[in-house]
Amino acid sequence: MELTAKQLAHILQGTVEGDEKALVTKFAKIEYGKPGTLSFYANPKYEQYVYTSKASVILVNKDFVPKEAVSATLVRVENAYKAIADLLNYVARNKRRGGRHRSLRARWFLSTRFGKRVYVGAFSYVGHHTTVGDDTIIYEHVYIGDDCKIGKHCIFYPGVRIYPGMEIGDNVIIHANAVIGSDGFGNVPLPDGSWEKIEHLGKVIIEDNVEIGACTTIDRAEMEATIIRKGAKIDNLCQIAHNVEIGENTAMAAQVGIAGSAKIGKNCLMGGQVGIAGHLTVPDRTTLAAQAGVIGSLKDGEGKTYVGSPALPVKLYMRAYALFKKAGEQH
Repeated sequence: MELTAKQLAHILQGTVEGDEKALVTKFAKIEYGKPGTLSFYANPKYEQYVYTSKASVILVNKDFVPKEAVSATLVRVENAYKAIADLLNYVARNKRRGGRHRSLRARWFLSTRFGKRVYVGAFSYVGHHTTVGDDTIIYEHVYIGDDCKIGKHCIFYPGVRIYPGMEIGDNVIIHANAVIGSDGFGNVPLPDGSWEKIEHLGKVIIEDNVEIGACTTIDRAEMEATIIRKGAKIDNLCQIAHNVEIGENTAMAAQVGIAGSAKIGKNCLMGGQVGIAGHLTVPDRTTLAAQAGVIGSLKDGEGKTYVGSPALPVKLYMRAYALFKKAGEQH
């Protein structure tokens, strides 16, 4: 990255206050700013650093009024926090490989259909009758099985495994070593104590604008589909079991586990290591605090917050915890 304050203002639709030629080559937190770095100020707790930071350029909100002298050049934008996110995305896009390229060390077939400007890295495999949309990037060592439908502007990082028959929409990002379409954990107990495997012949459908973290696994359905609705964000090391449905714009942190046939609503938030039992429902806009354990459908309505295991509404949990703590202190 090498951008002047003037270029930053153009990209972010902002205005420059100071030296338009101030040059930045990397990012830095405002408290660690050095010459040549770009920082941002959005949280009032960090205002002191605006006046002491050595950063060359600082992004600030348009309505910010300095109380002291500022040595850095300011680029004023509508929302500094969103602006830094947009700029990080801008820089990342420019770093990514792009354009039409299919490595001679990759493998595909006459029935494979590629859109325009598709990148396929060395040692990747794209199966029979699979279609890949325009501007999709398939990095090295990716496996995409037969009969898959892959949308436009997707990114599959090294080591991604997509089983045959999966459907993936546009603008989907799947990070390294994620597995899409593995069999669900379905087994029938037999009288002799052994288990008989239940074959899974369904698929996974991932809608537009979904991001899936590294080493996350999403199991295929037994007969129909496991569905990740548009805009969902799934962190690293999550497990989504067969026939689960994740609602639009729901976000979950690392190590969340969701058992089979659970239905998760829209705009839900899940902290790390949340566990959700199978065949239950979670309403829209539910928040589950880290390590919450959901053992039954949540029936208190939308927009509630739950804590603990088994998960309880947050106010009830805090009252119960106060009693529990008091009882422990008495012994």
